[in-house]
Amino acid sequence: MGLRVLAVDDSKTMRDMVGFTLRNAGHEVIEAGDGEDALGKLGNDRVDLIITDINMPRMDGIALIKELRAHHIHKSTPILVLTTESDNSKKNEGRAAGATGWIVKPFSPDKLLQVVAKVCP
Repeated sequence: MGLRVLAVDDSKTMRDMVGFTLRNAGHEVIEAGDGEDALGKLGNDRVDLIITDINMPRMDGIALIKELRAHHIHKSTPILVLTTESDNSKKNEGRAAGATGWIVKPFSPDKLLQVVAKVCP
């Protein structure tokens, strides 16, 4: 049985790549263009995993993670950050907000699936 994954990125190309990779592995993917869009699409629904970019318009990934962690439904949902940011201060900010893991773009589909399998055994 596949996972239900929310993929948040302002780049449609990146959402398509993440969605394609996860769907091919048997997962259901909900796509959102930024943090506000993600919260709107998620509502009170549960997902098994959230993958988010950091740098997005309207609501960035750090703000989204904080917002999700404040909601009881998403308090323990694994959240992976998928971003071009490899800076340690950004990683620390992401961890402090509640991110579970960090993948630097560009990513390989195999690497993404390995990390997904690790955080959602």
